[in-house]
Amino acid sequence: LHARYVLNLLHETRKHLKQLPNINHVSTCYSEEVTVCGDLHGQLDDLFLIFYKNGLPSPSKSYVFNGDFVDRGKQSLEILIILFTFLLIYPKEVHLNRGNHEDHMVNLRYGFTKEVMQKYKAHGKKILRMFQNVF
Repeated sequence: LHARYVLNLLHETRKHLKQLPNINHVSTCYSEEVTVCGDLHGQLDDLFLIFYKNGLPSPSKSYVFNGDFVDRGKQSLEILIILFTFLLIYPKEVHLNRGNHEDHMVNLRYGFTKEVMQKYKAHGKKILRMFQNVF
């Protein structure tokens, strides 16, 4: 995805998240279910498998993602692009909780910083700053 679109997505995501309270309550009734996922750690195939088995987020399919989206795997950036896009499309059905890997110092050690700089050489620093702002 072109850097301009990534930055636009991050800007819109940040704007949306700033409107939310620090704690969100997600409830279900007997006719609904919520899929809870965690620790994707840059494994895009795992996210695709979750969506394949449970369906894509939609008004009838809610998800809670419990952080640690990035680091270790090679496709953290793609995971965040997908999750942020679904968050903006379905803000009542997609919930993202920050994990300890959504932190600048942890990203330096475990690979997210390097991934972004390799994929977006010219705009990598700006994109990283925006990710840290969103986190």
